[in-house]
Amino acid sequence: MSPAPHAAARALLADPLTNKGTAFTEEERDALGLHGLLPPHVGTLDSQIERRRRALARMGDDFQRYAFLRELQDSNEILFHALVQRDLPAMLPLVYTPTVGEGCERFSEIWRRPRGLFLSWPNRHRIADMLADPALDRVKVIVVSDGERILGLGDQGAGGMGIPIGKLALYTACAGIHPAEVLPILLDVGTDNAARRDDPLYVGWRNPRIRGAEYDAFVEDFVGAVAARFPGVLLQWEDFAGHNAYRLLDRYRDRLLSFNDDIQGTAATAVGTLLAAIGRTGVPLADQRVVLFGAGAAGSGIAEMLVRALVGDGLDEEAARARIWAVDRDGLILSDMDGLSGPQAALARDPADCAGWTRTSLGAIDLFDTVANVRPTVLIGASGQHGAFGEGVVRTMAQQVAQPVIFPLSNPVSRAEAHPSDLLRWSAGRALVGTGSPFGIAGVTQVNNVYIFPGVGLGALAAGARSITDGMFMAAARALGGMGSDDTLLPPIERLRDVALDIAEVVAAQAVADGVATTPDTVDRAAIARRMWSPAY
Repeated sequence: MSPAPHAAARALLADPLTNKGTAFTEEERDALGLHGLLPPHVGTLDSQIERRRRALARMGDDFQRYAFLRELQDSNEILFHALVQRDLPAMLPLVYTPTVGEGCERFSEIWRRPRGLFLSWPNRHRIADMLADPALDRVKVIVVSDGERILGLGDQGAGGMGIPIGKLALYTACAGIHPAEVLPILLDVGTDNAARRDDPLYVGWRNPRIRGAEYDAFVEDFVGAVAARFPGVLLQWEDFAGHNAYRLLDRYRDRLLSFNDDIQGTAATAVGTLLAAIGRTGVPLADQRVVLFGAGAAGSGIAEMLVRALVGDGLDEEAARARIWAVDRDGLILSDMDGLSGPQAALARDPADCAGWTRTSLGAIDLFDTVANVRPTVLIGASGQHGAFGEGVVRTMAQQVAQPVIFPLSNPVSRAEAHPSDLLRWSAGRALVGTGSPFGIAGVTQVNNVYIFPGVGLGALAAGARSITDGMFMAAARALGGMGSDDTLLPPIERLRDVALDIAEVVAAQAVADGVATTPDTVDRAAIARRMWSPAY
C-alpha cells in the first residue's frame, strides 16, 4: 500500500467524527486500509459502551471520570454520545454540572486535543480566517463564553472553555444536534485570576482582561464574523459576567439568533419549576410573595420573567413587581442605593416599603430580616453564596408558610445556598425544594437549565427564527411547568430528549405567533423530530 492510503487510514481514526474504533467491519477495514491499525476483533457499539462503563466504574472520583469522558469525546464522538444518551442520570453530572466546575478550574491540566475555537485578543485580526475552516461548514449552534463568570467559581479565563463544550454535549444528547453542527468558542481576552495567569500549565493568554471599548470592539468583530460565516446560526452566550451579560444580550439579540442561558435559560427553568410547585401548593402565582437572594444576571433574569408571568396571569406591572423582594450582597435592594445596575434598579424597593419593619440589626436589611417581614412563600437563591439559606432563615419562613418553596440554585455544589437535606429538616419535611446541582435526595428536584435550552435552540432552528423572543421563553417555561407528575415537579432526567422535543414544539409555534419564524411550515412535531440525530454506526 502506498503512503497516501496509510495516511488516510490514520486520519480516519484520528477524526472523532469518523472514528469507529473496533466497530469498523471487516469490509470497511479492507476498503479503508485499517488492518493492523486496529485489534483483529470486530466489536459493536454496545460492546464499546460496556467497556467504557467498566472503566468509569473503576475510577476513583468524578473528576477522573470527567477527564476520561472528555478524552473519549475527542476520539470517538458517536461512542461518547451513545454512552451519554443511554444513561443520562449518571452521565449528566459528569459531562456538565457539578463536575464541569472542577473541569474548568483544571482545564489546562487535562487539555489534550483541540476542540472548538480559542479566539484570543492577540489574534483578533484573524477571527474571520479562523472561522473560515471548511470543517465548520455545517455549524448550526455556537456556545460562546469569555470565561469571566464560570458557574459560581468566577474568572477561569481559558478554562471557561469547559462550559461551551459541556453545553454543546447536552445539545447533542437532548436536542439531537449533530456533533458536526456544534461549535464551542472561548473569547480569550485575558483573565484577572492571578492564580490562573501564574500557573505554568495555563493554556490561555496570560494578561489581565481587556475591558471597555477594546472589549466591545472585539466582541463586535466576533459577532460580525459569525453572522457573515454562519447565516441563521444559533449563538448562546454563556457565563459572561453580569456587567457584560445584559449589555451583549440587548445589543445582539436582534442582530443574531441568540440568547443568554444564564439570564433567559435559568429564568425559564426556575419559573417553570415554580409553576409546577405552586400547582402542588394550590396557591396561585398572583398570590405568591417571592424573596430572591442574588440579583446578578441569573437572579435578575428570574425576577423579570416572574414579572412577565405575573402580568400574564392578570396583574399590572406595578403589582407584579410588588410581589418580588430582591436581596443582594449589600442587603435588600432599595431605590436610594448607589451603583445599582439597570436590572437591579428595576427590582429596587422604595425605602418606605420597609419603614415599619421589625429589625434584628441596623444598617443594610439582610436576608433574615427580609424573610421575617415579607413572610415569603418562595425563596430563590442565585447568589453563589454557600450556606446563605441558614437555619434561622428557613425555620422563620417555614413558621409562616404551610408549604414553602425553596430553590437554592447556585452551582456547583460548593456554592449552593443550602443543602436540601437541611432545608427538609428545618421545614419539618414541608418544603418543596429545587436545587441547581444534583444531590440525589428523594423528593428534591434538580432545577437544571438542560430542561430548557436544548429545546429552545431546537425549536428556534426548526422555525428558522430571526430572533428569540421573550414569548418563546415564556412558552417554554409554561410548558415545563406542566410536565411534572404527582411525584416530581419536573420530568425525570431519563426523559430529557422527550422534554427537548416538547419544548421545541411550543417554542417553534410561539416563533410563528410572534412573527419571527421564516420556515413556519416546518414547526410541527414530526418535522422537528426528524431533525434530531441519534448516535449509531
